[in-house]
Amino acid sequence: MSFLEINDVNKQFATFTAVESFNLKIERGEFVSFLGPSGCGKTTTLRMVAGFEQPTHGVILLGDKDITYVPANKRNVGMVFQSYALFPNMNVWNNIAFGLKIARKPGALITERVNEMLDIIQMREFGNRYPHQLSGGQQQRVALARALAIQPDVLLLDEPLSALDAKIRVQLREEIRAIQRRLGITTIYVTHDQEEALSVSDRIVVMSKGRIEQVGSPKQIYNVPQTRFVASFVGTLNVLEAKAVDAYHIALDGQMLTVEAGIPPEQMNMTLTCALRPEAIRINTQETPGMNRLTGKVEDVGFLGSVVRVRVRTGAQTVRLDTFNTPDLNLPSVGEEATLQFPPGALLVLQPDRAALPA
Repeated sequence: MSFLEINDVNKQFATFTAVESFNLKIERGEFVSFLGPSGCGKTTTLRMVAGFEQPTHGVILLGDKDITYVPANKRNVGMVFQSYALFPNMNVWNNIAFGLKIARKPGALITERVNEMLDIIQMREFGNRYPHQLSGGQQQRVALARALAIQPDVLLLDEPLSALDAKIRVQLREEIRAIQRRLGITTIYVTHDQEEALSVSDRIVVMSKGRIEQVGSPKQIYNVPQTRFVASFVGTLNVLEAKAVDAYHIALDGQMLTVEAGIPPEQMNMTLTCALRPEAIRINTQETPGMNRLTGKVEDVGFLGSVVRVRVRTGAQTVRLDTFNTPDLNLPSVGEEATLQFPPGALLVLQPDRAALPA
């Protein structure tokens, strides 16, 4: 049995369905991210695990206990909010100690635990400061320490870094992951930032319109998207239309390409949606046997620092490719003919419709 199970959970507000047919099993110590755009149901699902919302239908199990209708204050769950939610009238030390005091823990244990948390977040010297005397990043560290101080069974983080600037976000997400690994705590992390989810997660749950689109490791989600939504939402991607020629070949703008994974029989008579990552493509290199080839005209060359992005028109569609910016890089000019090469395994045929997938 998994440590945390969300079984066939639905949540409806009046006539609006916020979460539908949500099924997920999470192992002890696993770091799982809920990833999706605003309004996709990820925070509502998190709040149902926390006990702040009750499912309209379904069951939530923690360990061997049904917690579906257990009040939030009776669940051993730690929550970190986007807005920090620190008590402004309490200093850092007392903010961290708050949950332990509510639980009537002995004074010596509280002192030991708070000092341990201050060391973990590297803020021992800030114990007497108040929230208004801290930076945003420091306040979020305190909020994390307060959630962890009670030694929760599950740590829930609701877009905890969205209010911070980019550099601090990167630093703090690395710290959160390091602390999670050190403590071995089961964690659910809600975010709309694909880079965050890809960098910290053991598994990612991609959500859209209240349903699960795909569940998998960061590598699986990025390299093998199963639906058009996942392919478009996670990473920069070419989403292209083509027609099936036979079980392993498609025609894209009249050019024949090989699909390594094959085309499902039920999609043979349909317009196919294909996914192709920009970094899998090479431009104007020596022809390599077994590689797919596309020819077209260069529409644009854009410099993005360490990466150069090139757009090539192949007919009715445009293909984007990324290549590292090196001093000896030789790129075509806008308007020139170009030949693109990529392996058959990089070309994926996506499922035609979104479907909730088993965890």
